[in-house]
Amino acid sequence: QVQLVESGGGLVQAGGSLRLSCAASGRSFTTYTMGWFRQAPGKEREFVAAIFWTCDTTLYADSVKGRFTISRDKAESTVYLQMNRLKPEDTAVYYCAASIIFTVSPGDYHVWGQGTQVTVSS
Repeated sequence: QVQLVESGGGLVQAGGSLRLSCAASGRSFTTYTMGWFRQAPGKEREFVAAIFWTCDTTLYADSVKGRFTISRDKAESTVYLQMNRLKPEDTAVYYCAASIIFTVSPGDYHVWGQGTQVTVSS
């Protein structure tokens, strides 16, 4: 059973930074894509960033490009999302997810973490 556990959310002022972590356990992730998604109240879940586990190929939503960085530590089976220059519109619950294909569609991710709240005050 694959499990993903997020951590690192919190309250930060606009312009600040946070780093989210996603610890994966249960099986090998050598052929997985790991993605970060977010969902704000009243809105659909949206893609934020993804990284292909076997290499450094990454993909970002236009809204976070240049501000957020996704990375992974293979030894620790952990994926990170470094978020800089945060804006109030980045406020959401952030989810880590795993997929067997390189994709931005939430429907293609079959394992999800429980989510971590990020709140950016103006």
